[in-house]
Amino acid sequence: MTRILITSALPYINGIKHLGNLVGSQLPADLYARYCRNRGHEVMFICATDEHGTPAELAAAKTGEPVADYCARMHEVQAELAKGFRLSFDHYGRSSSERNRRLTQHFAGKLAENGFIEEVTEKQVFSHADNRFLPDRYIEGTCPNCGYERARGDQCENCTKQLDPTDLINPRSAISGSTDLEVRETKHLYLRQSALKDEIDVWIDSQTDWPVLTTSIAKKWLHDGDGLQDRGITRDLFWGVPVRKGDQDWPGMEGKVFYVWFDAPIEYIAATAEWADAKGLSEADWERWWRTDKGADDVRYVQFMGKDNVPFHTLSFPATIMGSREPWKLVDYIKSFNYLNYDGGQFSTSQGRGVFMDDALSLLPADYWRWWLLSHAPENSDSEFTWENFQTSVNKDLADVLGNFVSRITKFCRSKYGEALPAGGETGERAQALIDELESRTRAYEAHMEAMEIRKAATELRAIWVAGNEYLQSAAPWTVHKTDPERAAAMVRLGLNLVRLYAILSEPFIPDASTTMLDAMKVADRAWPGAIAEALTALKPGHAFETPEVLFAKIADEDREDWEKRFAGVRA
Repeated sequence: MTRILITSALPYINGIKHLGNLVGSQLPADLYARYCRNRGHEVMFICATDEHGTPAELAAAKTGEPVADYCARMHEVQAELAKGFRLSFDHYGRSSSERNRRLTQHFAGKLAENGFIEEVTEKQVFSHADNRFLPDRYIEGTCPNCGYERARGDQCENCTKQLDPTDLINPRSAISGSTDLEVRETKHLYLRQSALKDEIDVWIDSQTDWPVLTTSIAKKWLHDGDGLQDRGITRDLFWGVPVRKGDQDWPGMEGKVFYVWFDAPIEYIAATAEWADAKGLSEADWERWWRTDKGADDVRYVQFMGKDNVPFHTLSFPATIMGSREPWKLVDYIKSFNYLNYDGGQFSTSQGRGVFMDDALSLLPADYWRWWLLSHAPENSDSEFTWENFQTSVNKDLADVLGNFVSRITKFCRSKYGEALPAGGETGERAQALIDELESRTRAYEAHMEAMEIRKAATELRAIWVAGNEYLQSAAPWTVHKTDPERAAAMVRLGLNLVRLYAILSEPFIPDASTTMLDAMKVADRAWPGAIAEALTALKPGHAFETPEVLFAKIADEDREDWEKRFAGVRA
């Protein structure tokens, strides 16, 4: 048994997330967490809402709520949607927690103590209309790199280039729209990432099994142009972690908060502490996951995120941990994803474009979405959601293959033998060929899951379902029953054991359908299968079962056409 720490990129608080956000971090993290638990590992799966920064203030201003109230409300909304998609977090925390406040201030103090923070007087945009400095996301303008006209002052959403507000062409206030802006001097703290560049470079070079997407982004930031740059970690905002040097005041930093990208990754640690607090556990119970001097040296730490988050997790957050000179756990593997696009364009939270989590669950149960998103995960390149592809995948994979198999075998047994596994008969060579194929495919499926090759795992799982259908079709127990009911009984017994096997293997992808199948089979032992030959005799003659309702309903053409119109690209 291994101890596995899993974190998913924190969803931002400013609204309900779209399916692109979901498949880029939380959903594949859940798949892996479920699989690891099913294999008997001790898992800590952590996520939280990312609540500080400009967009939270802007979103709260739009609703007329105090920002703290807005964040508290949206945390509950996002937590409920996570449950709706069956995301099995051990704890779903909040970056505005007291734990994160103290830890962020602690790290800042240690970084300063070790010479990795510099106070810098810099020029920043001041808005006369708003009577305040405008941090990064409070400024919009034209990207100097790609010409996108709605680029933000920290990053262009279109080309993903990192920006400073003063880089923007024709800048304007995101609060008032005013162009009456002035550049003034203000003082901020910078994390001296450049001083840690060589350490980070050696560390990344040692990660020989990371995805190419992850390492290529990290190396680009480390070596392109002038190399890894120091990064401002404070902002002139009202909402955030107040700047303090550990538990001491920080002269000259009054009224400032830490930059959201400094405190958000620290919340991974803080949320684990929140988990311990919520369960009434000790400091040692969470520290064993994060402190290498307190047990975390035997933890495997895996992060899941979209490619736009990679620079912060391969460079800035490791710089924070390394620079503290304390024995905190560094990530062992970063699974990064490209973008899921929507119907010829991009999903976008800020522009309300695409299918969002609440809309998705209002149309169909979670398993339908989980299967499509994971089987089309944008691992090696961007992928695209279209309603036609979604309909085809659901109907062919879930309804015609898995659902059809479960329905045929359970209904046939009920009609000919009753709702208990029949006795007698031998299965023959065809069944042995199936067992051999499933043995090979199950071990391949496990290997893909271990390697977090999600699309390959989905393809193998579907092939496992198909193998059962092909066996049933060729064995034809409904025909054999007419002349040799005992031999047909052996086929049926094998088929019903396949339902159990499919339920266990499929649980990480489609947990609700898995539960339905296992409940129908009245299965108490849900252990991951060893030898397939043994797994397919787990349910003995006389074992009672129930015939489940339809596992997956097909998506009709008229429904698909209606949804295409309803979600034509803009969310009201």
